[in-house]
Amino acid sequence: MRKKLYLVGVLIVAVILVVIATRVYRPDESETQLTVLCGSSFRYPAEKLIEMFEKETDIDLEVSFGGSEDHLPHVQEHAAGDIYITHSPYMEYTEEAQAATRWIRVGYVRPVLVTKKGNPLGLEKVEDLTKPSLKVALPDSNYSTCGEMVEELFKKKGIWNDVKKNTENAFFRSHGQTATAIKVGNRDAGMMWNGVAHTWLDALEIIPTPYEYGQVIEVGIIGLSYSKHPKLVEEFLKFVEQNGEDVFGEFGFTK
Repeated sequence: MRKKLYLVGVLIVAVILVVIATRVYRPDESETQLTVLCGSSFRYPAEKLIEMFEKETDIDLEVSFGGSEDHLPHVQEHAAGDIYITHSPYMEYTEEAQAATRWIRVGYVRPVLVTKKGNPLGLEKVEDLTKPSLKVALPDSNYSTCGEMVEELFKKKGIWNDVKKNTENAFFRSHGQTATAIKVGNRDAGMMWNGVAHTWLDALEIIPTPYEYGQVIEVGIIGLSYSKHPKLVEEFLKFVEQNGEDVFGEFGFTK
């Protein structure tokens, strides 16, 4: 009886040791997964870039979409994420928090002139937004960097009051609202971010205009310094160096 109990005990110990050894030497599944904090404006190019990367590697990327301002506190506190996809000045904020290894520019965010598909009114330049009776939609400068840039440029050109008159107070907090207003015919034309406008090309047309803004807003992909998987982060960043600019350019994030 004692011999049987002894053998059972030995067997149990052996099983426990095997389990422990397996846990120690088996690669942790989390080792092959990175978390990406992504600004919502960059959803479509980020998804394509990540899909391309996952096909080439065995690394899985879990993406959390949200405003760059919403992700920033987690980054500053070193609390979440391995990769941060955002725009300036958030790259600088990340560096100030000592949360960045390095970042790679993949594109630019800029305001663009948009109108209904086919450009039925024949618009050619931002000055055309002053045309009498033209119904204009603009981003609200109280909530939007795009709105601030547009207002600053139009004031510099001396056309702000005329354009503002044509808005009839149609200042929108989201670019989706601007696009919808033009699509359904409530507005004739407007200004919005380039990458967002690109997602509405079935209904809108982007009118090429020169870059005349006082500031340049870059789109960057940042490796986070507090990641527990620095080698995987660097592998992704190297992939971004080779492919990121082309992918983001495809989705309209060009200067």
